[in-house]
Amino acid sequence: MSVGLLAVVDDILSAALKASAKTAGVVIDDAAVTPQYVQGITPARELPVVWKIALGSIVNKYVIIIPIALLLTAFAPWVLPYLLIVGGGFLCFEGAEKVLEWFGVSHGHEDDDGPRDERKLVFGAVRTDLILSAEIMLIALSSLDPGFGIWMTLGALLVIGLAMTVVVYGAVALLVKIDDIGLRFMKSPTRAVRRFGARVVASMPAVFRVISVIGTVAMLWVGGHLVVQNLGETLWAGPIGLLHAVEHAIEAAGPVVVWIVDTAISAVFGLMLGLVLVGVVTVVGRVLRRGEEPDAAH
Repeated sequence: MSVGLLAVVDDILSAALKASAKTAGVVIDDAAVTPQYVQGITPARELPVVWKIALGSIVNKYVIIIPIALLLTAFAPWVLPYLLIVGGGFLCFEGAEKVLEWFGVSHGHEDDDGPRDERKLVFGAVRTDLILSAEIMLIALSSLDPGFGIWMTLGALLVIGLAMTVVVYGAVALLVKIDDIGLRFMKSPTRAVRRFGARVVASMPAVFRVISVIGTVAMLWVGGHLVVQNLGETLWAGPIGLLHAVEHAIEAAGPVVVWIVDTAISAVFGLMLGLVLVGVVTVVGRVLRRGEEPDAAH
């Protein structure tokens, strides 16, 4: 009995490892996106906030994504592409908003001069994690052996979900506390260590700016790719057909160049779609606010 159990566990772990390898790109995106949500809070609250976001990510995977994915795969697989289009559109919207903020255009109502609302911050990070985690788990699900039974599939997805959460939020926790590590190095009796610590601390603002840019580009890339890919499977094959035509035209340049061009096209498409969605949301918001003003006057 114990040998059979060990064989099952080994099969689950092996399948989880193989499926996880195909999610590496989205995992990197997730790790790049999340640190920007922790910027602007007090150092003492950084790790507790990361912990809350990580717990929210586990809830996303275990309570929402995995059960719904298994149910839809079994009973309504045609719904999944539409859900991914909606999720991709949301990522494009968020990414476009951040790009507009770089140019001084803000659509939010938060006061950036005051302390950040921790509850809203965690909610926003967990909401974005829901979309990225959904893609991670759906890619993993599609990579598993179709001959797996429901319990083997569930076990593999649970292992993947936990492993991805530990990897992503472990990396995020390390990133947000590197400056504290640098401060400790600055207290070292060794001059070379103190210099290294000072350089670490001095470099962190630039590091976080770079991470913020990478996170925004990742949102646009992943969101644009989700929309293009799933539109091609459902409603409109135009964008994915154009993408494949470009890939075919440059395939002689090698897989790295093809990947870079694919990523750039997906990101540009994501930005264009996101700007359209931002415009629609802005117009609708203004119309609704104007409709509320006469009611308030009465």
